[in-house]
Amino acid sequence: MDAGSVETEWNEYHQGWRRKTGEIIGEEMVTIYVNGLELATMMCTPQKLDHLGLGFLKNEGFIEHLTEVDHVHIGGNGCCVDIWLTHAIQHPNRRIITSGCGSGVTFLDPLGDLESMQDGLQIAPEKLISLFNRLHIPGSLHARARGVHTAGLTNGERLLVIAEDVGRHNTIDKLAGACLVDGLDTRGLILLTTGRVSSEMLRKGVAMGCSIIASRNSPTSLSVRLAEAAGITLVGYARQGRLRAFTHAHRLTFSNDNNGTSAE
Repeated sequence: MDAGSVETEWNEYHQGWRRKTGEIIGEEMVTIYVNGLELATMMCTPQKLDHLGLGFLKNEGFIEHLTEVDHVHIGGNGCCVDIWLTHAIQHPNRRIITSGCGSGVTFLDPLGDLESMQDGLQIAPEKLISLFNRLHIPGSLHARARGVHTAGLTNGERLLVIAEDVGRHNTIDKLAGACLVDGLDTRGLILLTTGRVSSEMLRKGVAMGCSIIASRNSPTSLSVRLAEAAGITLVGYARQGRLRAFTHAHRLTFSNDNNGTSAE
């Protein structure tokens, strides 16, 4: 069993009481240090912490390439990620506690302008919905312990990377970190997430160059506003054969002639 889950016991009632043993999702407090100084502390699932730390730096704009990283060290007790860069960074004075579960943190202005996305990426709604069914693979944390968020990157045909964490925002950072380590360009890929898409989630997706961001859950009003302004196709409630395209539905092969109404 890895650090992503913890074995525990419980009393279960179903037509009588039984003693059960199984796994529950792991949650710990982890601190990210950069060049020996604390940058951020977050609650997360203590698994793939190198991906979490590197992805957080990438999505927050501190680094762009793996060549900027000298080395990464995970503390023996898993409570810290120590990242040494080839250059200094300006530690922000302002820290924003996000709406993410686990009290996420960002240093980016949630109301700041986003780079406009203009591309020809398209995917059929049925295909997008079907890709969500591949997020939870056998042997995953979700399959074993539940209580976890999952995110993935897809080229529209297959899932390229999957990440799991108790925090939905952490899954996006883990995706970015995994791609940074593996040399996978995230631009032009589609971001799938099981969690609510709030403004910081949308910004992380934009930082990765994803013009389609889709969730099984709901977007927030601010994420819809940001997606509309930035040309992002923002999808919610992609499940059970349905989805809602909140912005820029043209990437989902949508036509304004359908029922005489527009979904943009």
